[in-house]
Amino acid sequence: MIMMAAASALFLPLLVKGSVLGHPVSGYVFGVGVSVIVGAFLFGIGMQLGDGCASGTLYHIGGGDANGIVTLIGFIAGSVIATTHFDVWAKMPQWKPFSFIGEFGPLGGFLLQLVLLAVVYYAVTVMEKRRHGQRVAASLENHHGWKAIYKGPWPLLVGALLLAVTNALVLMISGKPWGITSAFALWGAKFVQLFGVDPTAWAYWQDEAKRQALANPLYYDTTTVMDISLMVGALLAAALAGRYTKPVQWKRPTRMTIGALIGGLMMGYGARLAFGCNIGAYFGGIASFSAHGWAWFVFAFLGSLIGVKLRPYCAYKN
Repeated sequence: MIMMAAASALFLPLLVKGSVLGHPVSGYVFGVGVSVIVGAFLFGIGMQLGDGCASGTLYHIGGGDANGIVTLIGFIAGSVIATTHFDVWAKMPQWKPFSFIGEFGPLGGFLLQLVLLAVVYYAVTVMEKRRHGQRVAASLENHHGWKAIYKGPWPLLVGALLLAVTNALVLMISGKPWGITSAFALWGAKFVQLFGVDPTAWAYWQDEAKRQALANPLYYDTTTVMDISLMVGALLAAALAGRYTKPVQWKRPTRMTIGALIGGLMMGYGARLAFGCNIGAYFGGIASFSAHGWAWFVFAFLGSLIGVKLRPYCAYKN
């Protein structure tokens, strides 16, 4: 919640002004409807079966986790499947986009955001104390001096603030918040083109910006560049921390591989329906003061509750 509050504070002046560095900026503000509810719910289940979300999957791949590759394959496939009948979900009932700062003004919207974040923080704290008797600190290996910088782990507060600043920088430079999963749909569309399939016939690609992205080389796509950079960054971090001293474990239980594939499919499909994942829809949506970000949070959480119960069937420990 600290990350969300910090990102909201950084986003607010940029969104109110509407431009920075000579180009327009806008947040992720979408309507809450059937597609968001179903998509977020599916994503919540999928990220438990796949043992990670979209950014987590890319991080796992860069960090040498072979299972992340299976999840990514499922993610891309699920994204493509969702785009083939995106128009069906787009016609489902939904409310108009609702922005806190658009409805209540910059100050009113920001205060409402802080109240909601405080309520969630308090509720989670109470639940944790009831279950464990006290708040449980993360069990992390501690390093000191310069070693702590490149070996990690960094304090959670530092990570939260850096992610908030990074998202704000992405908004300033690209004109939109950080996103991840739209690139998976693009990669999948370009892949099926190799076999003579024409994705431009699908409703999802009728949008001019998406159609242009499909026509351009992949390195023109901002989200693709950031996704690849995330994997490279994870690889470098793992190498500096000495995690590549052991060979990559390619052998995994079959049910874990199946779970990763199904989880990836569910996340890929769900992310297209819900306008993103926990980065684009949740982090970016809430930081943009959009009600759909909060709706995504609620229904992804409900999906996760089911996903957690399914994890043991995929050879994961809770």
